[in-house]
Amino acid sequence: MSVFDPSFETSLFNAPPSRPLPLDPGFRPLALGLRAFRSALADHPGRPARLDLALEQGPGRVTRYGLDLFPEGAGRDADNFRLAAWTLHFLLWARGGHRVLLAGPEALCRALAADYAPGGRHAFDARMMAQAFAQPFSVTRVAAADLPSAASPAAALGGHLEGCRIGFDLGASDYKVAAVKDGEAVFSAELPWDPKGEPDPAYHLAKLQAGLELAASHLPRVDAIGGSSAGIIVDNRIRVASLFRAVPPEAFAREVEPLFLRLRERWGVPLEVLNDGDVTALAGALSLGLKGLLGIAMGSSEAAGWLDREGAVTGWLNELAFAPVDANPLAGTDDWSGNPGIGAAYFSQQAVNRLAGPAGFVFEPGLGLPERLKAVQEHMARGDARAARLFDTVGASLGYALAWYAEFYDLENAMILGRVTTGAGGERILAMAREVLARDFPDLATRTAIFLPDEKSRRVGQAVAAASIPSLEVHP
Repeated sequence: MSVFDPSFETSLFNAPPSRPLPLDPGFRPLALGLRAFRSALADHPGRPARLDLALEQGPGRVTRYGLDLFPEGAGRDADNFRLAAWTLHFLLWARGGHRVLLAGPEALCRALAADYAPGGRHAFDARMMAQAFAQPFSVTRVAAADLPSAASPAAALGGHLEGCRIGFDLGASDYKVAAVKDGEAVFSAELPWDPKGEPDPAYHLAKLQAGLELAASHLPRVDAIGGSSAGIIVDNRIRVASLFRAVPPEAFAREVEPLFLRLRERWGVPLEVLNDGDVTALAGALSLGLKGLLGIAMGSSEAAGWLDREGAVTGWLNELAFAPVDANPLAGTDDWSGNPGIGAAYFSQQAVNRLAGPAGFVFEPGLGLPERLKAVQEHMARGDARAARLFDTVGASLGYALAWYAEFYDLENAMILGRVTTGAGGERILAMAREVLARDFPDLATRTAIFLPDEKSRRVGQAVAAASIPSLEVHP
């Protein structure tokens, strides 16, 4: 057995919540494991070892992060590796990067590089980063002096309200469109589609075009179009998107990647698209005037977006659906990456489906995840205790996840929304998240506001916010 793979039973990260989660007793919050690790490290008489990481996202964009670890011979090599691996995994999906540089213990750096090599535990993540940045992905050990300095230029995007605009928000089971005139939504609709199983790019283009034409029919003219989409969007090109996973690679590169550019050409107006998480945060900033805001949308997957303390979109990936939150090696997995313990399995329709069985729900074979969520929410509205326990579990997981997220984001506000938060279940999620923070992380609880927007904003707010993305002064 590898020195980096002993039993999890004796790990410092085998740190259970003070109150077991109602339907997920095996949940081991990374935030509590990190607290145990730091406490034990502080008590250790030896001088800590150091691991410094640099992630290059592109010209002028570098993320730096550093970890203090147990010294060699302390008997904590496995936990050193766990913390380093979870940190790198989280940083890749929160900030992004195609070139990772490590300065630290040789054996540890070599093990991390092996994780991202072909056939390694994180080969999926390496492949996605290469695709996202259109660059080969690499993990390399260097001397500390050779690490590049941090650089992360932010940009103020969105908030353009003048004129007649269309906004759209693409989800896995429906897509939303809104017609907005001088900042006021005059029409909005949720339109069904099933993109995940559709391999024909023409299907996706036709659906989007139909939604845009429907919204346009409620406006005297169209001055600009803004969009929100799951996945990684770079310069309006779809680099990675689970929505279009059924499209063969060659057709994806030819037809799907430039989909938004073709719509821009067809409509002849400014058209800009951002990751749905960033649009979530933008929606909160527009409606509430907040900064330092992490927006978390719980829909078909988990989408996140971040506005820094200056109110700027940072350009980080913020794809927390693929970032770890649970240390349990037997934790639930998401249906794409197959990685255990990542956000998509805890804060999405997938989470509701994963917890529904332990809660006691039995669904008809073949019933889709959106319909299963709707059924649970209907039970919640009738006061069903099983549904309450399910949403309490999601909320407790969220409270611990926020404490972990706060290690990487300078949190001041956290807004949750999305289909999973609709109705009374959303209130249970919010209440339990607040309870966990107040009980186990009181300092963070006092400086971070967690809230739900109003009911309508939870469902269509992203489409309206997306409409504000393009500036009328920038025309292709």
